[in-house]
Parts: sequence; structure tokens; C-alpha cells
Amino acid sequence: MASSASQATLRTTSFLKTPSLSLSSRQSLTSAFSVTLRQSRRAVKPLVVLVKATAGSLDAKPTVLVAEKLGEAGLKLLKEFANVDCAYNLTPEELCTKISLCDAIIVRSGTKVSREVFESSGGRLKVVGRAGVGIDNVDLAAATEHGCLVVNAPTANTVAAAEHGIALLAAMARNVAQADASVKAGKWQRNKYVGVSLVGKTLAVMGFGKVGSEVARRAKGLGMHVISHDPYAPADRARAIGVELVSFDQAISTADFISLHMPLTPATSKVLNDETFAKMKKGVRIVNVARGGVIDEDALVRALDAGIVAQAALDVFTKEPPPADNKLVQHENVTATPHLGASTMEAQEGVAIEIAEAVVGALKGELAATAVNAPMVPAEVLMELKPYVELAEKLGRLAVQLVAGGSGVKTVKVTYASARAPDDLDTRLLRAMITKGIIEPISSVFVNLVNADFTAKQRGLRISEERIVLDGSPESPLDFIQVQIANVESKFASAISDSGEIKVEGRVKDGIPHLTRVGSFEVDVSLEGNIILCRQVDQPGMIGRVGSILGEENVNVSFMSVGRIAPRKQAVMAIGVDDEPSKETLKKIGEVSAIEEFVFLKL
Repeated sequence: MASSASQATLRTTSFLKTPSLSLSSRQSLTSAFSVTLRQSRRAVKPLVVLVKATAGSLDAKPTVLVAEKLGEAGLKLLKEFANVDCAYNLTPEELCTKISLCDAIIVRSGTKVSREVFESSGGRLKVVGRAGVGIDNVDLAAATEHGCLVVNAPTANTVAAAEHGIALLAAMARNVAQADASVKAGKWQRNKYVGVSLVGKTLAVMGFGKVGSEVARRAKGLGMHVISHDPYAPADRARAIGVELVSFDQAISTADFISLHMPLTPATSKVLNDETFAKMKKGVRIVNVARGGVIDEDALVRALDAGIVAQAALDVFTKEPPPADNKLVQHENVTATPHLGASTMEAQEGVAIEIAEAVVGALKGELAATAVNAPMVPAEVLMELKPYVELAEKLGRLAVQLVAGGSGVKTVKVTYASARAPDDLDTRLLRAMITKGIIEPISSVFVNLVNADFTAKQRGLRISEERIVLDGSPESPLDFIQVQIANVESKFASAISDSGEIKVEGRVKDGIPHLTRVGSFEVDVSLEGNIILCRQVDQPGMIGRVGSILGEENVNVSFMSVGRIAPRKQAVMAIGVDDEPSKETLKKIGEVSAIEEFVFLKL
């Protein structure tokens, strides 16, 4: 809190959304957010520009280009509203030529919607529909710059992927693929293909999202004991189906079977590697229907050869299709399928309907809950809020990384301190960026102003907002932003405030976001690069000792700041570093006798 500013009296009101900002006209959602502020007397100007197609005249139908095969049910929905042009296997040049006549395009994974496509559309293209989950083939930045909404179909594949995971689990346990090949080769090797039972075995579901939770339900029906690791999943949702949430190390070290259902993010890339395989029970069996990159494939081959991993069943690979001589695919203890997780007739029809509904809704001017790119924001608003938008996201990222595993994040409180009247400061974009910072590091979901409320509600995350109205000049939009996460344990005990929540606070100084408070400790460090937080006994030479350790390892320090309770008492040192220190370097810091705890945080 700014000590020089007086605080206005606050009263709680419900947070009202304008009708134009509803997430879906087909679905009534209870807001995942509340806000503390004075009731606004003026209508809030929407930050979102809705994309309503106007093809030629008011009565003309929009044109939708379907560039890859789509189920008949989806095509039927599209044709009721738009002119549908099905043109498959277009070259990039042909697509750029045709796109100027289209208001929307629907693709799968085989068609690249590049910047050149958006530029060639001449501003007419308003919606890109991705029939599936991944959007790697769509240039999201270019879509946003050209005012084009991108929507996907993330839910229709859930059951199909879960069923395929269970199919691989059972087939692996009973050597179905190997025995089938043996019989077809004229052999009858009953003793060679003795399997293992699933009943009573422990299955670790790594990632308790849509697919992971469905796999857990089915595994419980097979008589398995199911545990799960997911740093975000609410414990009560897991308990409702008889699943215990545990730490990552506990999950992999106690499981007989491991089923992967985590997104591929920088944090999960090659999360199963030599180090993690070494912690597993000898003879563990692994199923992956998520993303190939979450496993270090060379390390898995070594673990199979060493007998640490008895078998693996894989539907996804780092490179698809894998090379013909891929050692993992050719391994006798590996069952492999060619990315069939979503390949059922029902799932394909479901995807077609889901994406058709999203595209039609967007063309009507509705905002789909499955939008994956940022909406258009007035330039003057974005320019003023830009450094605060960055601050908001980074505070969210810091806060969630301070949470220890267990119950999951459920309750977040955001406090904005400003000299502006509440109706002169629209915080929806800031709140969306805090949600983005909290959710994206541990999820494959893209969060923005369009889908923030929906995404938070879907994950059981409730965000409340409080505004502190300060005396002074309203020239600057905000004095500080504070993020608190309640009812969780912290990896860094000093981040817990006197009231028991994880608390981080930041300000914008000279256009640069700064971290200014951690728990009860005041610090001042630029939110650039990465941060090391250390709680220490306040004594001379500590900055020099830690700086020397980082310097010896060629880690560049950008900022250092120390906040303390009193001289010679406890202090928190915040260190900004350009690069991620090695584990050995962090270990050396932890071995400094005066340092009581420390944590490394990625921005």
C-alpha cells in the first residue's frame, strides 16, 4: 500500500458484464469472478470488437472455406447459415488466392494459415476454425493483428482419447500387439506372452484435466488404485471420483503404471528423462496419449533396456511420423499406434459439430468460449495499460510458481490501487492477464480477454477483485497491483503474508514492471529474465557471496534487492538473472549457511 495515500471506503457489488461480452449465447455461466468497487454510473465501453461478417450486402450469406475434410453433421450446420466452399489439398498459393473471397476458414492440422494468408484476405477473413485442439498451424499473432478470431474444438475428442489410453493400457499389460504379430507369423508362444493384471495395481495419472480424469474414472472401474499429479487440479474434484492428488515424485515412485495426460509446455518438455526414470519402481509401465515431447525418447529406450521400464504404449512421438529406424518404435517392449487418440467416428463428428457451431457463432458476432487469440483492443487503451498488462501476467506467473503441490489453486484475490474512479479504470484486461499468468505455465490453454472467465470457471478458479481508491493525481492508471492466493502451501515460506496467503505485489517504474513485495517483505527488482528469492539472516557480505557464486557460473545478474524486517534479523534477497542457473549453481546458493530457503522462478 502507498503510505502517502489515503484509502477510500469500499463496498462490495456484483460484477456485471455487458451483454456483448458474454462468452457464449448458448450457455449461461455463473461468473468465476467478483469485484469490490463503487458502482459505476457510466456504461463501460467494451474493449472487444465483435467480428460480424458483412459479405457484400446486409442480406448476403458469409462464405466459409472448408480446407480439410469435415464431418457431414458439421457441414450441414454451416450450410444452414453460410455459403460453404469445400476445397481440399490447396497449395499455399491457391489458398492465398481464394481467401480474399472468404469470411471464415476451417482447417485441421494439415493446412497452414500463415501471415501471408491473413494479408491476402484483404481484411475480409474474420474467423479461423481449427477442427481439433492444437493451433500450431495458425499464426495467432497475425490473426490478432488482422482482427481475426481463432477458435478451436477442444472437448469433442476427450472420450476418444481416454478410451484409447485405456485400450493401450490393457493391450500393453497383456502383450496383445506382440502376441498378435507372433500368431500371424505362425508361432504359438503362450509362455512368452504372460501378462500382468490391472486389478489392485497403482495407476498414476499425470495431468488431471479432461482426458486424465476420464482415464481415471475408467481405471477405477477396472479395479485399479488411482493417484494423480496435477499442480492445478482441485483436490475435491479428484476425491469425488476416488483419486488422491500427490506430488510429482510420489506419483512416479509409487506407480505400477503411469499414464501421461499433460500438455507440452516448456515446464513439461522431456519431463520423463534419465533422472525421473531413476526414481520409478523397477518394472513400471508407461502409456502416453498426450504429447510426444513430454518424454525424452532416448532416455526411455535406455530405461527399457535397463529393465526400469518394463513396457511402454505410445500413441504420440516427438517427430510424427517417426523415422522407420526409430529405436523406440522398434523396441520389442513398446506398443505403438499412429496418433489415433481422436480417431473414432463419433469423435470426428463431434469435432465437426463443435467447430461449426463456434465458427457460425463468431460470424454472428458472438464470442466463443473456445477462442484462442486476443481480441482487438483500442490502441489508446492498450498503449496506456501495456506495462501494467505485462506486470499483471508476471505477477500471476510468480504467484503460481510459489504454490507447493497438493490442494491446487482455487481462490485468488487481486487488489488494484489507483487514484482513478472505478468507472475510469476497466480492469478486465488486467484480470485476464493475471488469469493467463496463473493458468498458462501449467496448462496448454491460451488465455486472453475472450476466454479468461470461462477458463477460470472451468478449472474451479475464483478470482475476486478489490480496488483501493487513492488520493492524488489520476495521471497514472495504477499505483500497484497485488495478487494473493489463499488456502495453499508455498515452496517459499517467506511468500506467505501475515494473513496466511501467498502475496506478491508489483509496480510500474519508468515503464518497467517491478516486483515490490513478497509476503511481508519489501523488495525492488525488475521483472525481466528470471528471479531467485532467498530468505537469509541479514548480515554483511551476503550480496557479494551469492553474486560471486552466480558470476563463477557465468550467470549474469541484472538486479539485486534486499528487504528486511530489521537490521541483523531475517531478510529476503531478490536477484534478477538473465539465464537459468544450473542445478549445481542453485545447490551452491542453498549451501550458504546464512540462507534459510530459496526458490528459482521463471518469468
